[in-house]
Amino acid sequence: MQLIERQLQTAINNIVEWSNKSGFTISAQKTIGIHFCKRPLHPDPELFLSGVPIRFQDNYKFLGIVFDKRLTFLPHIASLRKRCLRLLNILITLSNTSWGADRSCLLRVYRSVIRSMIDYGSVVYDSARPSYLKRLDYVHHQALRLCLGAFRTSPIPSLYAEAFEPSLSSRRDKLSLSYYFRILSNHNQPLRGTLLNGNNNRLFNARPSCIPHFGLRMRNILPDTFHDVKIHTNDFCGHPPWMENSSSYINPFGNFTKSDSNNSVLISLFNQHRQFYQSYQPVFTDGSKSLNDVGCAFFTNGHIVSYKLHSLTSVFSSEITAVYFALKYIDVHDIRKSILYTDSMSLLESLRSSSTRNPLIKEVRLL
Repeated sequence: MQLIERQLQTAINNIVEWSNKSGFTISAQKTIGIHFCKRPLHPDPELFLSGVPIRFQDNYKFLGIVFDKRLTFLPHIASLRKRCLRLLNILITLSNTSWGADRSCLLRVYRSVIRSMIDYGSVVYDSARPSYLKRLDYVHHQALRLCLGAFRTSPIPSLYAEAFEPSLSSRRDKLSLSYYFRILSNHNQPLRGTLLNGNNNRLFNARPSCIPHFGLRMRNILPDTFHDVKIHTNDFCGHPPWMENSSSYINPFGNFTKSDSNNSVLISLFNQHRQFYQSYQPVFTDGSKSLNDVGCAFFTNGHIVSYKLHSLTSVFSSEITAVYFALKYIDVHDIRKSILYTDSMSLLESLRSSSTRNPLIKEVRLL
């Protein structure tokens, strides 16, 4: 404890010195300390901020999450359950059988008002005991019964199927995996090295009663299909947005719809378009997805170049990947005048939009 006190006091003194030089003032009266330890009885360290002793507490609310000294998150879950049960009165009022809202409106209210509170910080308090986390399931199930008008005896899996809602545990896994991959996609993220470090895996595997850390929990819930996925690193500051190339496209069928137009008219429009750009070499791209396979390809000058993609790749990603390889082909073969064709309107709109964050779109723009 004495060694910890000396190291923490040195760090606090450095922070106070930096804040004084920078013009900031840290209030000692508003500063709270928590000694995280599993032991029931232990002495709190004596730390000082500008000569004023720092107060230590067992619980403290920081950024909306209640941290306790043993990191059980039981006070946070109890407080969250109490607030959500109070908000259920909104659904009780709106679900009146004579003048209340319909199912879709009630589910929209639940997702925006109650479920958003449960989702907030779920990546952090997901390390709590399963028995503690189950206390939030009652709120979830009660809200779904109110939204669907189901009986109290309705099976819980039926509620999930009718409302198109996953269980809270599945939703926490989804949000945690999203955060996990977002960390690994950023080279400058400080937690990236910690998540990839597997030195403590044997320690947690030998002690099943101990709750593993975030990185090990994510690796345990990842299915086998994710183990061979290569995470694309996103360089957020590599290319400023004001230097990106503006993308535009030509749509000769903009005033026509496929369902209301004759095929001969569309073919005539395309032939007229090709006649106007006959000096340009055409490159046709496409991406497709079946039940177990995903692929993309492009066709130009009588040659077909195809690629097999990961089975979890979306149709949109396969379309943009085909465009990416086609542009690489044009660049490598130094084709001066070329025109690229695709049947994905969402891809074209994403290339033209300046607010997209898809890394594949950024790679295409850099070409």
